[in-house]
Amino acid sequence: MARYRGPSLRLARREKVDLMHKSGIRTIQQKCRFDSVPGQHGAKRSRLSDYGTQLRMKQMIKRYYGMLEKQFRRFYEKADMQKGSTGDNLLRLLERRFDNVVYRLGFAATRAEARQLVSHKALMINGYVVNIPSYEMKEGDIISVREKAKSQNRIKAALELSDSREAISWVSVDKTAMSGTVNAQPDLSELPADFLVNLVVEFYSK
Repeated sequence: MARYRGPSLRLARREKVDLMHKSGIRTIQQKCRFDSVPGQHGAKRSRLSDYGTQLRMKQMIKRYYGMLEKQFRRFYEKADMQKGSTGDNLLRLLERRFDNVVYRLGFAATRAEARQLVSHKALMINGYVVNIPSYEMKEGDIISVREKAKSQNRIKAALELSDSREAISWVSVDKTAMSGTVNAQPDLSELPADFLVNLVVEFYSK
């Protein structure tokens, strides 16, 4: 499975937003500076064109979910074929990814860690082991930690850390049983306000 292997904070600096790639007590602003971008001449870049603005928004959302271009483009094409707003469809598809739901439930401290738990078969959906991070979750699906994985310290630590994050309304979690349920469609109002997904649609519509 292809994935980005470089410094994650470099991506956050490039997009000037917390991409939620790091866990811990310190804020992302304490770990890196957002007032500059990587590269010797990054701070001297001129104002972005319309295309550049659209590109940066596409890169931000893509990197927020930890995806590469080819896979992200497939999600856009699937969203474009569905009824309704292509942008809203895209965000809902991204939110319903198995690895993202695992992160939302608090079983992993980051989406990268959630992807690893899924790939290592530490989790089940409706009682069956699923190791595909991009699997599309549906309303009523139940995610549970496999019995042999419940003793993993990283899962316990992630559940404790999740108390400091804002609760997500469309999923519920039972931390004692280490299980969670998808109760509804993702609520897009709970996503970052700077997600201007219409710019992504404009980018791919060219």
